[in-house]
Amino acid sequence: MISSFITTKLKTITMEKFSQLKQLLESVETDFTAFYDKGNKAAGTRVRNAMQQFKVLAQEIRTEVTEKKAQ
Repeated sequence: MISSFITTKLKTITMEKFSQLKQLLESVETDFTAFYDKGNKAAGTRVRNAMQQFKVLAQEIRTEVTEKKAQ
């Protein structure tokens, strides 16, 4: 019973993080365009910051997937 609860909770947390990844990627699209098409350096900084956040979230998801596989 407790194991099932933990598995369900872990899945929920992982899916939330995956949703955050998708939202983050969508939110930075305008800055990508501003940086690459218009040369806006501030937009480039925002892109780099977003990619760092993306990296952190992706690593957290990888860790959770690895834990799930080990069960």
